Amino acid sequence: MSNGTVTKVFGGSPLAVLLRLILVSILVGVVLAALGLDPYDIVRSVERLIRSIWNMGFDAFRWLWRYFLLGAVIVIPIWIIMRVVNAPRGR
Repeated sequence: MSNGTVTKVFGGSPLAVLLRLILVSILVGVVLAALGLDPYDIVRSVERLIRSIWNMGFDAFRWLWRYFLLGAVIVIPIWIIMRVVNAPRGR
């Protein structure tokens, strides 16, 4: 293969492409490790990631529901009182 063909196949000089691939692989590896993925047990790691995202979603729902109830204890009675006080009077 000539130098032009090698450059065309790799999309640049082979050494530069190899260094970029190594750098990108390390960066992606850091991100995947932060998400809890393990390269030696990728299927179980993906399953654990999906399960933690699922649980986090329901925890957020429980958190939101708790604050809704806490606020509703105050807001709903005040709203009812305001509706009764400002209700039009019948003649």
